[in-house]
Amino acid sequence: MPRRNAIKTIAACAFFVSAGAIFSACSKSQPEFRGVDLSQMDYARDFAPLKDHNGQQRSIKDFQGKVVVVFFGYTQCPDVCPTSMQEMAEVKKMLGADGERLQSIFITVDPERDTPEMLKAYMANFDPSFLALVGNAEQTAALAKEFKIYYKKAEGKTPTSYTMDHSAGSYIYDTQGRLRVYYRYGSGAEALAHDVKQLLKEAR
Repeated sequence: MPRRNAIKTIAACAFFVSAGAIFSACSKSQPEFRGVDLSQMDYARDFAPLKDHNGQQRSIKDFQGKVVVVFFGYTQCPDVCPTSMQEMAEVKKMLGADGERLQSIFITVDPERDTPEMLKAYMANFDPSFLALVGNAEQTAALAKEFKIYYKKAEGKTPTSYTMDHSAGSYIYDTQGRLRVYYRYGSGAEALAHDVKQLLKEAR
């Protein structure tokens, strides 16, 4: 009888330890984002087969271990694009040593004018580690559909003086390449830095 009771006690302890582990795993706190949580969404999965301004084909898989922020724009944008890229440069500085674990990706919606050389020079205005991606008209349209972003040419006074209307938010991916957050334009560098820090902390 004592032996039987001992076995029951051991079994009961094993059950509670197991249940405790399950409860602990289930109750693990989730990061609180300042942006829109897209963790359960199934779109904007990758930006392949675009090439960067150095001519290298890129995929989200290339940046494992880094938080990736993707923004759609164009080099001749008068305000939204330079403001967003400047914010990204500020965020990288705010992160200190962790700034090396942040990758900014700029995807042009104006492949007609944005050559790789122009894009490379544009990125250098903000941070040399930032990458710009460009595809042809068909690839750009397909990617815009995948990311659910809007863009449209607004004709100017001359054939080359047109502007581009486009969505102004950014998509943030965790260190495993999973879409996690949508960052609204105008939310400020501190809000973006907060969400990047949350994802870097989650990866530790």
